[in-house]
Amino acid sequence: MPVWLREHCWRQTASAVYLSLPVRGLRVTPANIFCTDQYLKVSIPPFLFEAILYAPIDDTNSTAKIGNGVIFFTLYKKEAAMWDSLTLGNADKEKLQYLRENAVLKAHEKAKEETEAKKVTKQEHKKYALEATMKLEEAERKRIEDLKEKERQKVTEELELWKKQQEDAEKQKRVQKEGELHEEVEQLKEKKKEKMNKTRIPNEGTSKTRLKPTKGHGSYSMFSENLKEEQLPAPRSAATIKITFTSRVFPTALRESCVAEEEEWLRKQAEARRTLSADLSELEDLKEEEKNPDWLKEKGNKMFATGNYLAAVNAYNLAVRLNNKLPLLYLNRAACHLKLRNLHKAIEDSSKVSRIMKQLSRLILKIKL
Repeated sequence: MPVWLREHCWRQTASAVYLSLPVRGLRVTPANIFCTDQYLKVSIPPFLFEAILYAPIDDTNSTAKIGNGVIFFTLYKKEAAMWDSLTLGNADKEKLQYLRENAVLKAHEKAKEETEAKKVTKQEHKKYALEATMKLEEAERKRIEDLKEKERQKVTEELELWKKQQEDAEKQKRVQKEGELHEEVEQLKEKKKEKMNKTRIPNEGTSKTRLKPTKGHGSYSMFSENLKEEQLPAPRSAATIKITFTSRVFPTALRESCVAEEEEWLRKQAEARRTLSADLSELEDLKEEEKNPDWLKEKGNKMFATGNYLAAVNAYNLAVRLNNKLPLLYLNRAACHLKLRNLHKAIEDSSKVSRIMKQLSRLILKIKL
């Protein structure tokens, strides 16, 4: 059961009602106060104050101040008039219940309207913020585009200026070359004239001296006389040159190769072929894929993955017999020996890998050189 707060005092004017409600020793917050246009309630469990007002009030502008153990209400009347009492005294129970329920419904509707209004305001604020952000981004994008356009124009002008300078320089070089070529042509003409003059002067003297004794005995040719006086070199004698080539297995020339390494490689290849031909009788019963070192390597890898290290070693052994130049076979077999604790064999296979890699490195360096 609630404890009703009966002690209060009020006064009024034509436009407002002033109500004081003592709440000493109680902690009051705005959440404890509920007010509509004709219903006022203060609920501080277990204390309760309720008043069905005599006439409607403006609950929007009405205020409540909490302090010094008193709640002071300022209730503004909707219509200027003097009330006979603070509460509606001649109301029955049903009417009071109706007024309470109506007040609660109005409060709910008002709260809903306020929520909707806040939602609309929030959406408007979001819309405004979005529009403002879009305007700022558009302004920033326009500024960047303007900067890019200015830089583009600047670069274009610089490029055009550089092209013009290059064209002027090429034109100047071309004019200079033409001038130099003209000078060279003139010099060649001068030299040719001087040479012709030098050859013409002695020919005239000789022609005069030689024309006198043969005067009256036929015509004289200056060109035939010059041909007689010039001493032409004898033509070159023809000969046949015999060229012999050294027989080579490799396509490179003998002067560009290392004979010792090539002979060692040929010897190893012949030894490998002999070994393979000797093992052919043992490999006749194998299938075609079992004669492929790559297939045997993959099979050994699968055996290694399942933990069957002895079977993996056997697969790698057969692959090594088929091709002993693959370093990965020795490396995988060394891993199997390491799992089987055959440390000496693991070291031996690792050393074999190191030797093969060194040989490949030397061969690659020679090819590059």
